[in-house]
Amino acid sequence: MSPARRFSPFWTVLGLVTAAYLGFWLAMLVATATYTSADGVAKVLLSREILYATALSLVTCTASALLSALVAVPVAYLMSRRRFPGHAFIDAALDIPIVLPPMVVGICLLIFFQTRAGGLIEQAIPLTYTVGGVIVAQFVIAAAFAIRTMRNVFDHLSPRPEQVALTLGASPGRAFWHVTLPAARSGVFAAASVAWARSLGEFGPVLVFAGATRMKTEVLPTSVWLAWSVGELEQGVAVSLLMIVISMIVLAAVKATGERV
Repeated sequence: MSPARRFSPFWTVLGLVTAAYLGFWLAMLVATATYTSADGVAKVLLSREILYATALSLVTCTASALLSALVAVPVAYLMSRRRFPGHAFIDAALDIPIVLPPMVVGICLLIFFQTRAGGLIEQAIPLTYTVGGVIVAQFVIAAAFAIRTMRNVFDHLSPRPEQVALTLGASPGRAFWHVTLPAARSGVFAAASVAWARSLGEFGPVLVFAGATRMKTEVLPTSVWLAWSVGELEQGVAVSLLMIVISMIVLAAVKATGERV
């Protein structure tokens, strides 16, 4: 028997740790799914307020994901293909939205739009406590995850085809548009999907910057918070189950692309 196939306590321990972690998550999901009845879930999800929150979540998450992809592609390509003074600092700075507490991001947004520069933006496009504010609050964090995903994609794409295109007379822009971007197509979809899923679960920045007004700026995460804050446990569970299902669908779509995120 080869050494790789022999019994090893090391791999057994790793398998037990993995099984324990996955088992814990599955136990939580099963407990949540069995907390209420199917009729109770249907009644909540078909209510006027939750239908509005669901529709608004789908719209804002899609807008946020598209904006995130538009930003992530050029930023990630620059960081992957070029080295310049301050590269390491900028690379670290791009991760700030990932490591900051989400509530802090919301506070920073709220304060920025009270400055002179933010006030000028507000005069042109009102954002604070509006649907537009929901999109911005989702975007500022989702874009960071999209950039990381696209950076991983470009890092694993060989620059050789781009270099060949340049030697044949193509400009850097044409080489990127006609050679690199088509090769990264599945990666762009994965980045947008990750941004979409992250936007769906965003709570802190949305609550602080856009609020949680019923039938106005209420999205699914704030619906859960509103339900639990008034003791409507079954409503909170029903919305949570909906978010779990949606997240699993998005995750499956990302995995289907073969990209690592």
